[in-house]
Amino acid sequence: MTAVLRPIHDDDVPEVLALNEEHVELLSPMDEPRLHQLMSWSARADVIECDGEVAGFVLVFDPGTGYDSPNYRWFTDRYGAAFRYLDRVVVADRYRRRGLATAAYDAIEAGAQERGRLVLEVNVDPPNDGSLAFHRSRGYAEVGRLGPVGHVVALMTKELGR
Repeated sequence: MTAVLRPIHDDDVPEVLALNEEHVELLSPMDEPRLHQLMSWSARADVIECDGEVAGFVLVFDPGTGYDSPNYRWFTDRYGAAFRYLDRVVVADRYRRRGLATAAYDAIEAGAQERGRLVLEVNVDPPNDGSLAFHRSRGYAEVGRLGPVGHVVALMTKELGR
């Protein structure tokens, strides 16, 4: 099994949208115009490819974009330009437990070193226990919480060497 991150191509869009929809309860809805808008702001908009198949995708943002996420804005207010924001990482259910998320995070964290930290959020109400455990095991620490009851996220950061 070979995993690689590569930019999203036009012919990947239907699969990316389908993956987002399969996991929309943990993400936010996204149609094709919204995906293209997010891609135009992103530092990385990649698919996770495994053995020639689209197994997942990631969206990552640097500070200073027009991205309208309150979570992204919270990190901008707190860290200025000293962060990279991992907005979405999705791995298809049939590709889970194969190390694809670990490989994607290794690459994303390496790319974020110049910014000093990678930031993201994880659902805590309702809890996403698997994701919380994964991020804690990688050295992410909670630095705040946002959201109304029933959709609260833990805002997390991992300090990276420059």
